[in-house]
Amino acid sequence: MIEEFKKFALRGNVVDLAVGVIIGAAFGAIVTSAVQDLFMPAIGAITGGLDFSNYYLPLSSKVQTGLAYSEAKKQGAVLGYGQFLTVSLNFIIVAFVLFMVIRAMNKLQHAEEKKPEAVAEVPADVKLLGEIRDILASKPTV
Repeated sequence: MIEEFKKFALRGNVVDLAVGVIIGAAFGAIVTSAVQDLFMPAIGAITGGLDFSNYYLPLSSKVQTGLAYSEAKKQGAVLGYGQFLTVSLNFIIVAFVLFMVIRAMNKLQHAEEKKPEAVAEVPADVKLLGEIRDILASKPTV
């Protein structure tokens, strides 16, 4: 059973998948940081200092108005639509970046396919046989 597991775990597809998941998680962290630390503050500055992550609707009378979203959640039920907007923007950015990466990879792959293949040099014996064939073809038949 250990040998069978070893064979499964070391198969190329499993290792490739593991690498993809790890890189995907790291990429997700980068995009999350880009959204929270770069894009959302810029959007907030454009819209007059709005911070989407703190937009919510209180669903309970216990929730005081004007609190930060994290504090409001501690007091009762809130509908955090600002957080949803942030996560949605995060998804759109991830999807767009992946689209651009896959598009670039496809262009590279198509460019590689369009490259003319190098003409293989004809071996000397094949070249000689070709010349003999041409000479024989040029002589009149009896």
